Amino acid sequence: MAHILLVEDDPQVGDLVKRFLEKEGLQVAWVRTGREAMDRAHGTPRPDLVVLDRGLPDLEGLEVLKALRDLDPLLPVLLLTGRADEESRVEGLLEGADDYLGKPFSLKELLARIKALLRRAGKEGRRRFGPLELDLEGRKAYLEGEPLRLSATEMNLLLALVQAPGRVYTREELLERVWGPDFEGSERVVDAYIRLLRKKLKDDPEAPRFIETVVGLGYRFLGE
Repeated sequence: MAHILLVEDDPQVGDLVKRFLEKEGLQVAWVRTGREAMDRAHGTPRPDLVVLDRGLPDLEGLEVLKALRDLDPLLPVLLLTGRADEESRVEGLLEGADDYLGKPFSLKELLARIKALLRRAGKEGRRRFGPLELDLEGRKAYLEGEPLRLSATEMNLLLALVQAPGRVYTREELLERVWGPDFEGSERVVDAYIRLLRKKLKDDPEAPRFIETVVGLGYRFLGE
């Protein structure tokens, strides 16, 4: 589920776009000012793409665009604007926007452009939990931008946990999901692999960022 930062000061447009994109399976954080946009861009989870209105009440959209580019040169940015002239479009692209969409626009076209930018950036099929990013299709994990060397079983266990952040999975459930219903070993194999996974995630069980032990029940992933 890609994280989209929507920067739009018009309450009707912002609410409409947010609800539409969420129905399409995207996670959307909506802010109305440039300063709020910068706060969210520095926070967690980091956005995978920014939809940025050029006409904001506090900062000019291109100022926000420049600041986003300083923060992350590879962050995809789709610029929205009511200015229809070619000069304005070219100016936005030259300042670093990856794409440009004039107002009024079709929600379906907006979605298509977002998906195209996410594909180009390799962000589709990814989930981010603070410093941890998962490439679900490629079965890869990155911690603070660095690839993690996980075994197939460790990756399967991690993917099982992140399917429902906050939900407690019993050892029996994890055993069946990761090792299969025909596995004849002890449930304690789950504990052993949780320890291995925590070590690679640099996760302190006493103050976990990712995997929490729920005494007497099992484990849950901390996240969204």
